[in-house]
Amino acid sequence: MSQSFKDKKVLITGSSRGIGRSTALAFAKEGADVAIHYRRDADAAHETAEAVRKLGAKVLVCKAELESPAEVDAMFNTIQQEWGALDVFMANAAATAFKPAMETKDYHIDRTYQVVIKSVLHGVQRAVPLMEGRQGRIITVSSLGSRFTLPNYSNIGSAKAALESLTRYLATELGPKGITSNAISPGVVETDSVRFYAKDEYETFKTNVTSRTPLGRLTQAEDVAGLALFLASDAASFITGQIIGVDGGLTLIIYGPDGR
Repeated sequence: MSQSFKDKKVLITGSSRGIGRSTALAFAKEGADVAIHYRRDADAAHETAEAVRKLGAKVLVCKAELESPAEVDAMFNTIQQEWGALDVFMANAAATAFKPAMETKDYHIDRTYQVVIKSVLHGVQRAVPLMEGRQGRIITVSSLGSRFTLPNYSNIGSAKAALESLTRYLATELGPKGITSNAISPGVVETDSVRFYAKDEYETFKTNVTSRTPLGRLTQAEDVAGLALFLASDAASFITGQIIGVDGGLTLIIYGPDGR
């Protein structure tokens, strides 16, 4: 990456593992200071924070249950007190129950939409004042399930579709402030989350997806991190309101006559 993020301040939700962790390390390698957010796994969060420090970056570790507006506020209060500014807010965290639509309960929907939509909007409302005059970047993380139907995915898939719409609205409203807002839509990312989703069928799922991906593998967390770096860079300063896929071409192909 040719752009330097030295002294830039970055907050990534859900950054103790998976996509969030890889992105935190990618920003740190480019000189950014990073706030590591986690909900439950303190050991993983502090391990990630130590890896960031070893790269020479400053780090904050923030515990927050994103279902709690008070805890989201406490996280941003810490950033405001410690840094007084923010350049990148990446909304990566998600939560859901993988169930058929007919078995989805109100509390499943409430939790998913609270984390995927309401906490993101709340976070943006807190982040924007810290971005004033800094050409800030809002980056949200969507999924294939926003456009394509996946088994047991209606709850979070519909929430991610709403997140993409919110991302576009934010782009329109925040543009006059010089703040961009874009979404990353990864393919099937090889993380613990996809293993949890596929459960015992993971290896079959991986084989099927790989066979239908022109570039011949699953998306890696580092692929998503690379796109996040680009969207936060000066090179992407005129890109806003976009939903950008990073899936190795998976979504280019439908089934042929032979079922492949």
